Amino acid sequence: MKRVLSRWFTDYGMVLVLFLLCAFFSVATYTEQSATGEVAAVQVGELIKKQFGGNALVVIAVREQAEDVAFAKRLNAELIASGARVLAVIQGEPKDAREALMKIVATGGKLHAIACTQATSEWEVFSDLKTDFPSLGEPVLLAPLRYRWPIFLNASNLLNIANQIAVIAVIAIGMTLVIVTGGIDLSVGSLIALSAVLAAKLIRDCAGGMNATASGMIIACIAAVLLCGVIGAFSGGMITQFGIPPFIVTLAMMLVCSGLAFTLAEGQSIAEIPDSFMWLGRGADFLGLPNAVVLMVALYALAHVLMSRTKLGRYLYAVGGNREAARLSGVPVQRVLMFAYIASALLAGLGGVFMASLYKSGSATYGNMYELYVIAAVVVGGASLSGGEGKMFGTFIGALTIAVIQNGMNLTNVESYTQKVVLGLVILGAVLLDKIRHR
Repeated sequence: MKRVLSRWFTDYGMVLVLFLLCAFFSVATYTEQSATGEVAAVQVGELIKKQFGGNALVVIAVREQAEDVAFAKRLNAELIASGARVLAVIQGEPKDAREALMKIVATGGKLHAIACTQATSEWEVFSDLKTDFPSLGEPVLLAPLRYRWPIFLNASNLLNIANQIAVIAVIAIGMTLVIVTGGIDLSVGSLIALSAVLAAKLIRDCAGGMNATASGMIIACIAAVLLCGVIGAFSGGMITQFGIPPFIVTLAMMLVCSGLAFTLAEGQSIAEIPDSFMWLGRGADFLGLPNAVVLMVALYALAHVLMSRTKLGRYLYAVGGNREAARLSGVPVQRVLMFAYIASALLAGLGGVFMASLYKSGSATYGNMYELYVIAAVVVGGASLSGGEGKMFGTFIGALTIAVIQNGMNLTNVESYTQKVVLGLVILGAVLLDKIRHR
């Protein structure tokens, strides 16, 4: 029984840790809140219909934010469809609301309701409408209904976590391959920046810039990813042909790639990219899930099959477990190592394309410190830095754990300096548990 429990904890212990973290941040962020965006618009629209029927005179007041604009657009359409009159749609600040109300007063207009988001309902201009604007009648201030729910478990926050881990999790696939072979790749963060800059530069200078076609953007992205693969092949060649330690080779390439990224970008952010380029980073075509997340899941499924069902996967574990024994057994050690470093670089390049698509720009500052986050995800997921151990499922859980910790600390207003301390302790704890387990 003890042996079974030990193996279960080894394989699935991080799932339990992840569940406990989610439970903790759910309790810590349990607070009163209200719906936003189009969902809130439907709620407020129903309230107006119930109280005033189809002849309501309404003003809509929102801030200049994406969710508020969506609220105003949907509510305006709902009210017009019901026969109500929208006298003004205010998008801005309290002073804009005061000016709009003064215009209605000047024309002798009346008002039944002011439809607000939860934030705009607290504006001081709406605190005493009867005294400040008596000629409007007795307008009612209507906002989305309040309810208590963990902010951490909001659908928007969960999608935010999914988007946050997409880049790290994809690159962690390649890092797992490298670490399983007993190596390390410190260049992935700089490869992200280089890929993002090169993809954006090619789109701007060679594919037509703001008028670039889909095929032009795809070719630019493929070229950026392939360049990263060439750099990965160079790193692998240095390690296999000249016996240079992976730490030194990839550290050198980290500096080289970072310098190349800054040189190509000329110290600037490249943003002359069409909006359609954001399809990969921000699009959501499959069940409402971000396209980057769907691709990430597909890559993990392929990587799991590779590691658990193919000869190459067995070779990777064999090389990491005992390189000399693997060589004597007929395993092509050098080719296996080359594959691991090329795959790691290609996936880092893909991560750079993700980031360029997400932010609609290429910058040499992208990927800063990502090599540490990726290594942390792999180690927290149960891979051994000594090589020979590691699973793709564990890496995915590790990446998700890192993202949950960072997101939870942001929601609970933990300052960035303390977040670094916590992340460092998490990495140290994961390595310590690995050592204890081996003993």
